[in-house]
Amino acid sequence: MRLLLAVFCISFSVSGWGAKKPNVLFIAIDDLAPALRCYGNLIARTPHIDRLAASGVRFDRAYNQLPLCNPTRASVMTGLRPDTIKVYDLDRHFRDEVPKAVTLSQTFMRNGWWAGRVGKIYHYNVPASIGTDGFDDPPSWQKTVNPKGRDKADEALIFNAEPHRKISGALSWLAAEGADEEQTDGMITTEAIKLMASKRGKPFFLGVGFFRPHTPYVAPKKYFAMYPLKDMRLPYAPKGDRDDIPTAAFAHNNPVPHYSLDELTCRKALQAYYATISFVDAQVGRLMVALERLNLADNTIVVLWSDHGYHLGEHNGIWQKRTLFEQSARSPLIIRAPGMKGNGTASMRIVEFVDIYPTLTDLAGLKTPKGLGGRSLKPLLKDPLTEWEGTAITQVLRPADKRLPKPVMGRSIRTERWRYTDWGEGESGVELYDHAADPMEFNNLALKPDTEAKTVMKRLRKLLERKASGKVPTTPFNPKRL
Repeated sequence: MRLLLAVFCISFSVSGWGAKKPNVLFIAIDDLAPALRCYGNLIARTPHIDRLAASGVRFDRAYNQLPLCNPTRASVMTGLRPDTIKVYDLDRHFRDEVPKAVTLSQTFMRNGWWAGRVGKIYHYNVPASIGTDGFDDPPSWQKTVNPKGRDKADEALIFNAEPHRKISGALSWLAAEGADEEQTDGMITTEAIKLMASKRGKPFFLGVGFFRPHTPYVAPKKYFAMYPLKDMRLPYAPKGDRDDIPTAAFAHNNPVPHYSLDELTCRKALQAYYATISFVDAQVGRLMVALERLNLADNTIVVLWSDHGYHLGEHNGIWQKRTLFEQSARSPLIIRAPGMKGNGTASMRIVEFVDIYPTLTDLAGLKTPKGLGGRSLKPLLKDPLTEWEGTAITQVLRPADKRLPKPVMGRSIRTERWRYTDWGEGESGVELYDHAADPMEFNNLALKPDTEAKTVMKRLRKLLERKASGKVPTTPFNPKRL
């Protein structure tokens, strides 16, 4: 009897799930800002993601490592920071630098899970590479599915507000004819549900990557109708907001306010962006319903994340990504792990996207590979209010252009109160924002710092250097001291 009890305890303690290994449903959404009702956005209509957040833990202060598709996705899947994998742009594969890296899905595969992908988990050129493998990593999967919907066939119908740019990087949109299931993201959902049904007899790690709301903003007409144009408003910014911001802080592909577009066109772009969010939200709802119908919900960890944040006109006309402001560095992250005491609540602790990898291996009871850049969020899933000495580093590389004579690396560190950013280690500008008094980052305290600001910048610069280099501080960081 004692032997049987011991065997049971050992079996249960391996993962916390008993003898049954948990599935992982890994949902990636392209270019999604925290423009969700559950994140406090009162315009967005996102009932399905809201429902998921209400049954899991919503991380209100989750930060990506580099706000651009390829680097952040490579960082999430390897658990390594951009400076380790040397991926700063859209054209370099992480295996060029770290060929033996064991990705997140590979770790699960090596421990008996089946791993597959539908849609965009690693980088794709959107919309050009839809229907292909994109910039994928073949060792990460046992099966890949690349649907291609009518959004590809209807590309000629897409309105481009900036005809001199490709629709992939321009404010462009289409209120499409037809049903959800005809669009690529609708087809991705359908194929993902088929895979869940076929693999439910064994543990699976299923990556489901949606292409919207990445430009062009394409969704069925009914989603556009949910957002009357008269209700669309561009975000507020004080007069002269840009005067204290370094030139390097503005992305090279968005150097002028609102791309020099008129207000009506920008409001139409807002409408289209929100329409695509609601379209993707409906697809998330289909996935959640399928989990319940297939009796998988109680044994499936669900992770929903976006590769980075997204600007919608903040700071007098910044759009899309590639900045180190809060709107670009902060991203949605929701984790629902059955049985966690924190489910149904939110965490305000500072977390990073490199934390996703060790969190999932920890939840599944797997040995986490050495050398990862983050740490497990399991303590916050148990108690979202637990003590957590968190900081987050986000960086971005600016290419040389007419504004900048040489490439400039921007680095930003976020604490519970402050954001400190330097460009070219300070040679091309410095920023400091006090989120206790200035959550929209309108007032750059680094230009005329008082004694407190000077002290904060000195300490955060040192902390940024240590964390970016991978060195562990000799004394733990205490956010209450800043």
